[in-house]
Amino acid sequence: MKKIVLILMVCLVCACTHLTRQEEMQLRALKGQGVSVDKPVGSWEKPASPVAAAALNILPGFGNFYLAAGNGGDSSHYLYGTLNLLTWPISILWGIPEAALDANRINERELIYYYQFDPFGKNEAAKAGISMDIE
Repeated sequence: MKKIVLILMVCLVCACTHLTRQEEMQLRALKGQGVSVDKPVGSWEKPASPVAAAALNILPGFGNFYLAAGNGGDSSHYLYGTLNLLTWPISILWGIPEAALDANRINERELIYYYQFDPFGKNEAAKAGISMDIE
């Protein structure tokens, strides 16, 4: 039983939402221009709340289901939520920090996509002189 729990815990920790190398570079370019998740330009709003995701994961997998279904949702979190549900109550140990970190990653990814692909975001970026070009 301990081996199964350890394997599931390692899988869940390794299965967190990540940014691609391209997204990391674009995020650095935005930060270099003074734009971040906490200081966006224009009307962009965070699609996921790290506090809400972490708090919801006290219940078995609910924080992951929130991240999967919300704006900017990452459907892989349905699987993580199910695994957290199956391993509850011990899943609280990794589920709470994982959900908070993943909510931050989802927010960063959505910030990049907003300024790069959304017509309103592209317009706001142009007005503010924000370049999405990576140097």
